[in-house]
Amino acid sequence: MSHVVRAALVQATWTGDTESMIAKHEEHAREAARQGAKIIGFQEVFNAPYFCQVQEPEHYRWAEAVPDGPTVRRMQELARETGMVIVVPVFEIEQSGFYFNTAAVIDADGSYLGKYRKHHIPQVKGFWEKYYFKPGNVGWPVFDTAVGKVGVYICYDRHFPEGWRQLGLNGAQLVYNPSATSRGLSSYLWQLEQPASAVANEYFIAAINRVGQEEYGDNDFYGTSYFVDPRGQFVGEVASDKAEELLVRDLDFGLIEEVRQQWAFYRDRRPDAYEGLVEP
Repeated sequence: MSHVVRAALVQATWTGDTESMIAKHEEHAREAARQGAKIIGFQEVFNAPYFCQVQEPEHYRWAEAVPDGPTVRRMQELARETGMVIVVPVFEIEQSGFYFNTAAVIDADGSYLGKYRKHHIPQVKGFWEKYYFKPGNVGWPVFDTAVGKVGVYICYDRHFPEGWRQLGLNGAQLVYNPSATSRGLSSYLWQLEQPASAVANEYFIAAINRVGQEEYGDNDFYGTSYFVDPRGQFVGEVASDKAEELLVRDLDFGLIEEVRQQWAFYRDRRPDAYEGLVEP
C-alpha cells in the first residue's frame, strides 16, 4: 500500500560563521516546507566548518550541549514553525573533556526525540576526528517521528555494515547519513555504499555531503547528495557536485514492505551463524 513521505535534505557551502550558516539552513527548511516536505536533514556538523582537517584546540569552541544548546533549541523552534521533522548534526559537548559527533532528531511539533552519536571515528589525513570526538555510546536509536521511523548514521559510519543492519533491525524506514567527504577515493564509494546498504537492509537512505572548499585544509567536498530507495535506485536526480542544493523527494514507504516480501533478507538472516563477526 502506497504511503508517500515528502522528504528533504540540504547540501551547503560554509558561510564563514555559525549565525549565517544556521540562518541559511532555516531558509532552506522554510523552502522545503513550502514545497510540502515533512522531514529534512542537514550535513555533518552543519553549523560549523569541517574543522577536522586540522588538529587545533581552538575548534572545541564549536561544541555545544544537546539538546540544551542554542542550535538545537533554535531548530526546535524551526520544527514548530514549519511542521517538519528535523535531523540536526552538531558537535556535542556532554561535559568537560567529553565530546561527540552527534545528530539530534526533532519531531514536527518541536519536541526533542533524542540523539545519535557517531560510532566509528576516523583518524587519517584530512579527517583527524579522534582528536575531537569520543566514539558514540548511545546505541542505534530509531526515532518514532511524525513521518515514520527514522534513524541516523554519520559519515565514516557508512563504511561499516553492522550499524546499517542494527538500524534496520530496530525498525528504521529512513536513515539519514550526514557526511563531510572530499574528492578522491571516496567519490566512487559514495555512489556505491549507501545504495548497497539500502538494498541489504531494505529501507530508504538520505545521503548528505558537504559541498565546496572550506577554510581549514584543502579538501574539496563534492556534494552529490541523494535519496536512495530499498531497491538501490536513486529517487530523482543526484545533487550537484559543486553547488549548494536543496533536494525534495517523494519517498513511498509502501515500497519497504513490498521489497521485504519479495526479498526476504530479514527472514533468511542466520544470526546463529554469525558469532565470529563480533570477535575483536
